[in-house]
Amino acid sequence: MSPPSPTEFARYLRTETFGGIVLLAAAAVALIWANSPLSDAYLSVRDAHVGTDFLNLDLTIGHWAQEGLLAVFFFVAGLELKREIVLGELSTAKQAVLPVAAAIGGVVVPIAICLAIGWGTPGIEKAWAIPAATDIAFALGVLALVGSRIPSSARVFLLALAVVDDLIAIAIIAVVFSESLNLGALAIGAAAMVLYWYCQRRRITSYFVYVPLAIVTWVAVYNAGIHATIAGVALGLLTRVRADPGEECAPGARLEHRLQPISAAVCVPLFALFAAGVPVSGSVIGTMFTDRIAIGIMVGLVIGKTIGIFGTSWIIIQLKIAAKPAGFFTRDLLAVAILGGIGFTVSLLIADLALDPAEAELAKAAVLISSMVASLLGAAALIRRGRVHSRLLDD
Repeated sequence: MSPPSPTEFARYLRTETFGGIVLLAAAAVALIWANSPLSDAYLSVRDAHVGTDFLNLDLTIGHWAQEGLLAVFFFVAGLELKREIVLGELSTAKQAVLPVAAAIGGVVVPIAICLAIGWGTPGIEKAWAIPAATDIAFALGVLALVGSRIPSSARVFLLALAVVDDLIAIAIIAVVFSESLNLGALAIGAAAMVLYWYCQRRRITSYFVYVPLAIVTWVAVYNAGIHATIAGVALGLLTRVRADPGEECAPGARLEHRLQPISAAVCVPLFALFAAGVPVSGSVIGTMFTDRIAIGIMVGLVIGKTIGIFGTSWIIIQLKIAAKPAGFFTRDLLAVAILGGIGFTVSLLIADLALDPAEAELAKAAVLISSMVASLLGAAALIRRGRVHSRLLDD
């Protein structure tokens, strides 16, 4: 059998299933590595500094993966979200309001549960924010891996929900955990975004314009004290996705086509490799089920996210405020809502910001365990729903 052509291989790289497999494999490697006799090697690689003090860019490899490589994924996610808002399944207000409302419910309910369980425990005054965020990359990875038979509207719903969810969580970080917001850097980042938008409006196509603007935006947003992945989302949403008359394809489609394989095969797996390596010893697991903050995090992510996302969605659909996605059944919505309990990136970041190192490790282990449970439950529900959709197609 002849090997696949470069074109066929590139197309394979662009499939969501491939990205999901590589992502979850990288996370598994990280978890095994961090809990093996070679854990010191893992920590030394993850915590090695690369960069320069100029513009505060002397970062650890793990930090570069979280703030830098993941920004590429967020840019691609922003492009896809913009396309759906302008041309696709979120192009009407009734369709767009559903994931936004679901995201708000998926933030409020877990926070309320975490506060209720951990009330009075030292550290809960900031740890309440840990179960607020859904990890876009991992949630979409699980959906891609086991939910191929679910209508494509499920991915659009989850993508929009997770983007809004992370934006809310990052806003919480900016308000609660940022000691000072660098307004000068923020102004530079905003100016770079406006210039990017203007260049799009003027139909400028040169990479020699957009690459420097993207770098300036990222560095400015990072130095402003805001999670730098926001720069990726913002630039994706500012990119033109509607083709002009006579234009073969819009810039958004072209960029998504070129960057999605890099994001799926390189950026997101490397992020997972350095984000999922959380030490989980027997003593940590034992303590985790008696510590009220850890219990609040786990219940908030696994149960609170599901209730918040599904419950809010069901209510506003019943009130006819929002429309259910095309081909989407109520049980499909429940299956996707369970995936909302997968919290890695921002949840782990908030744990580091909210707690001292020893408590943070316990909280991060709680995030990891609950995310694994949400992944397995969500995968099982999606597989079951996939069989239902397959039977419907056969009929």
